[in-house]
Amino acid sequence: MRSTNAVASRARRKRILERAKGFYGARSKQIRTASDAVDKAGVHAYKGRKLKKRQFRRLWTVRINAACRQLGTNYSQFINGLKKQNIDLNRKVLAELAVNDAKAFAALVEKTK
Repeated sequence: MRSTNAVASRARRKRILERAKGFYGARSKQIRTASDAVDKAGVHAYKGRKLKKRQFRRLWTVRINAACRQLGTNYSQFINGLKKQNIDLNRKVLAELAVNDAKAFAALVEKTK
């Protein structure tokens, strides 16, 4: 008699279909199609986690530059001035200051001039 280990097979299929919930048509119903769809979704999710970091850094840079230009300098001069003054603040914090605390940001810009 042939042994199929149905418990493990069913669990494996169930896990794939669970992850394919919400996919369109056969991609959420048929195991073979769903398996491919889940694999591809995983690839995109991995790529997306890397892209998110890149996109946020670009956003912070744009915000810092906009705030700097209102105060009569530009992004590159501001960052260069921070480095020369040995002020170690990352772009996330600088962008947060630029948006929410204009006085503190203006003080930083004055120090870098």
